[in-house]
Amino acid sequence: MNDFITLHQRQYALPTQPVVVVCIDGCDPQYITQGIADGVCPTIARFHTQGLASTADCVMPSFTNPNNVSIVTGAPPEVHGIAGNYSLDRQTGKEIMMTDASLLRGETLLALLSEAGVAVAAITAKDKLRKVLGHHLKGICFSSEKAGTCTLEEHGIDDVLALVGRPLPDMYSGDLSLFVLDAGLALLRQKRAQVLYLSLSDYIQHKFAPGTPQSNEFLKAIDDRLQAFIDEGAIVGCVADHGMSDKNNSNGTPNVVFLQDKLEERFGAKSARVICPITDPFVRHHGALGSFVRVYAKDPEQIEAMIDYISGLSGIEDTLNRYQAAVKLGLPEDREADIVVISSESCVLGSCASEHDLSSVGDRPLRSHGGYSEQSVPFMLSQPVSEAYLQRAKTTRLRNFDIFDFALNGAQRKV
Repeated sequence: MNDFITLHQRQYALPTQPVVVVCIDGCDPQYITQGIADGVCPTIARFHTQGLASTADCVMPSFTNPNNVSIVTGAPPEVHGIAGNYSLDRQTGKEIMMTDASLLRGETLLALLSEAGVAVAAITAKDKLRKVLGHHLKGICFSSEKAGTCTLEEHGIDDVLALVGRPLPDMYSGDLSLFVLDAGLALLRQKRAQVLYLSLSDYIQHKFAPGTPQSNEFLKAIDDRLQAFIDEGAIVGCVADHGMSDKNNSNGTPNVVFLQDKLEERFGAKSARVICPITDPFVRHHGALGSFVRVYAKDPEQIEAMIDYISGLSGIEDTLNRYQAAVKLGLPEDREADIVVISSESCVLGSCASEHDLSSVGDRPLRSHGGYSEQSVPFMLSQPVSEAYLQRAKTTRLRNFDIFDFALNGAQRKV
């Protein structure tokens, strides 16, 4: 029997002690920097002095689904095929939300580890990720969102609420994420999982900036649980799927370019369809407004003219054709739109103003993600790494999807 698995040209050692990888959704590095300065995350502060603490780039677009799938496959979207939360099917013309693994190309690390006999658990805050994380997984996989309805047949576990010892959390709360960590900790303590992938929600980060009382309270709660995993003998790795930026005008209103409205005004009604890949069921997070959109032109002859026009709009950082987007951003060309548009750090993109309900995000200044400005994320391990991996961290461009490689292959084992 091999003591490693291979996926997408990488080998991963089978664990000899528990390994916990946490994706702190929306955790811009500034949250960590400010949290350490404010003294609310002593465990993470020790990662900086006793383990490994760096930053890495997430994949583009800097959204939840493509990055979570990259983390559990160790590869970019051009390999695994998932390039957004929401897309347009060119064949049918239907707009579809990713809710399963039908677009996934290849396997996940979690599935291959479970097939190798490792006890694996994947827990996510939002159920939209569960089916792709659990693809072919012979183990436990469930979400906080649907924790009250888990079955042995579908999720590998039932009675999750009893396991965690508290009721189902509210979808729009930091507790949705803390429930994920508490469930993982309970499974680890019961020795029901040796490798855990725990993916949180970015509700708090969408609402509160680094250093605010709400942000610090949430970060402290995460930090306490990371220490609990370490106390149980686990190697703990932390990354994020994307960062987070303020997206407002000077008067506090959302700084939005409604791109489909602009294109129809310039090129005519129904000249293009703009798809916002950030779209998911949780519009109170972001109002389906992010810094990356896809444009499908009705007339291919107008693509170049549309690119020229979009490039001249205020708030636009990059405008790419299909081929350019695939090459520059590492995206699957056969699934790409005619045009990819990326806005600047302080701006978000929408389709038509009539399709976005800004009242859903009006309680707080808009914070969102999707562009280059949200690519930088924390990359941390509770343990020091071998010299080869330390040099790699110092000299190469780390990606968030390197975290399992570092945790399984690079981290120095506890004696």
